[in-house]
Amino acid sequence: MTLDELAAALAPLLPAHAAFDGWSGKALAAAAEQLGVPADRAALAFPGGAPQMIDAWFDSIDRAMAAAFPPDRIAAMKIRARIRDLILFRLESMRPHREALRRALATLAMPRHAATGARLAWRSADRIWRVAGDNAADFNHYTKRATLIGVYASTSLVFLDDESEGLAATTAFLDRRIDDVMRFEKAKARWRQTAKALPSPTRFLARLRYPAV
Repeated sequence: MTLDELAAALAPLLPAHAAFDGWSGKALAAAAEQLGVPADRAALAFPGGAPQMIDAWFDSIDRAMAAAFPPDRIAAMKIRARIRDLILFRLESMRPHREALRRALATLAMPRHAATGARLAWRSADRIWRVAGDNAADFNHYTKRATLIGVYASTSLVFLDDESEGLAATTAFLDRRIDDVMRFEKAKARWRQTAKALPSPTRFLARLRYPAV
């Protein structure tokens, strides 16, 4: 395998060991042994250390999410259900590795890794929206992803301590957050329609300066 292929193969194995040993060389060596490759070669696949290992794990979840929700499945769902189910799929994928996720978030929260944490959060939000079928290229592209980061981050914190059956508490929290966003978007749309009907001070002043002939 190339180093990129090796990193991809190790990625889903890492969290089981990171839960006990942190996102460390020890966890990487254990994953390498599980895969049957030398630990020193595995280390070459992750020269960036813990952040790169976490990056690879999150990327493996993204790829599994995309495979589980092909376009024909997504097309049959309403947009609210798409976002809800995509987030729940990701959380369910990480359910056996909640301690590894807790350690990963603690690592990314360190000041020296803050930029990496922000990049990974944006990438996950972007991929969720893209799998959901969003191809917006205007300002909505950014607002949708920024909003989703907030929803996903807050839901993840509930998920980390959720001991309810079937992640019922996490699901209920996520549904409430999505409802809040949907109400906000509807209110924003109504405000835009109202704003269009209001007199424009700019147009009024322009007419005073440049009266129509």
